[in-house]
Amino acid sequence: MNAEQQAPWGSWLTRTVLPFWSDVGFDRTRGLYHERLTFSGEPLVLEASRLMVQARQISTFCRAALDGLHEASGQALMCLEKVERLYRHRDGQAGWIFSVAPDGTPVGTKRDLYAHAFILFAYGWAYRLSGNPDFLAVARQTVLELHQIFRAEHGGFLDEVPLTGAVRHQNPHMHLLEAFLVLFEVSGDSFYLDEARSLVRLALGKFIQPGSGALLEDFMTDWRPTAPVGSNRVEPGHLFEWAWLLGEYLRLEPGTPDAGAIGRAADGLFAFGIAHGVGRVGEGAVVWDAVTERGQTVEKATRIWPQTELCRLLVCRNERPDILRGLTEHFFGTFSPDQKSALWVDRFDAFGNATVSDVPASSLYHIYGAAREFCGR
Repeated sequence: MNAEQQAPWGSWLTRTVLPFWSDVGFDRTRGLYHERLTFSGEPLVLEASRLMVQARQISTFCRAALDGLHEASGQALMCLEKVERLYRHRDGQAGWIFSVAPDGTPVGTKRDLYAHAFILFAYGWAYRLSGNPDFLAVARQTVLELHQIFRAEHGGFLDEVPLTGAVRHQNPHMHLLEAFLVLFEVSGDSFYLDEARSLVRLALGKFIQPGSGALLEDFMTDWRPTAPVGSNRVEPGHLFEWAWLLGEYLRLEPGTPDAGAIGRAADGLFAFGIAHGVGRVGEGAVVWDAVTERGQTVEKATRIWPQTELCRLLVCRNERPDILRGLTEHFFGTFSPDQKSALWVDRFDAFGNATVSDVPASSLYHIYGAAREFCGR
């Protein structure tokens, strides 16, 4: 990676994005982060604020403070305390509710595995930043409640409670793995490494398909793929996320007996994603939304987050500078064409037309994960 590639990411992140989203992106009256802004940078008032978005923003600004890239840690930690009061055990039941109204009253009281993964992720980074043992206590209790709430046959967890469908998904398990790895690294508590290990084994045994090496998205309750062989959905962005996470697992437990299999799986996910999930747009490169496990493209629409996931992985693996250069060119030519603006276009259709009417705060989590690597962190 050369200075020409580093410069736009680092400058945009530190001078524009982080200052803006910790200022305009934060509702000081409520003590919560805004979920969405207009393309003119005005906050949108929504019927509900989701736990997942609050957790993503909290973790991002904790990480930015730890990385020395932007100081808004006091705001993030105060927000976490507010979030705990508003979302945790709010209806008298174990776990965290899904969303609250502008006045703080519960809106969605279902229990969502994806949201629980991100609140654990936030607590991990908040503990790393503050050293407050109460944060670890809440995290550990949340994990225990998670096993109670989302317990499922055949390994892994239910996506949500109450359950509204028969399909299970790998995605919330991926982010749960991410949270457990962070909690283990910041605490040194093998409790979290054990949790991470079980998810890695689930991925190798059920999510990643023998033969193709692709990781599927959707499964029946017993982890059988939902579609016939060759017709299952594979999201290249998630291949790159999993490849990075498996690398993180090996970094944190290098002596695991499964190291060889895990390394091969990570390499296979990377290779499959590069071969079948990345295309050329002019001089740039782009990650498509979805392919099949046979590599056939099924969705040439594009979202911002798969681009950032591949950028992060390429920097960490120090591979394919040509693709990294193309991704950077396309990113700043389409998703964020004005580097003086902290806003972005989250999604385009297969014809290159924007398909969103506002700017989701939730994308910042992905953007930060990639951009920090360009800052040498």
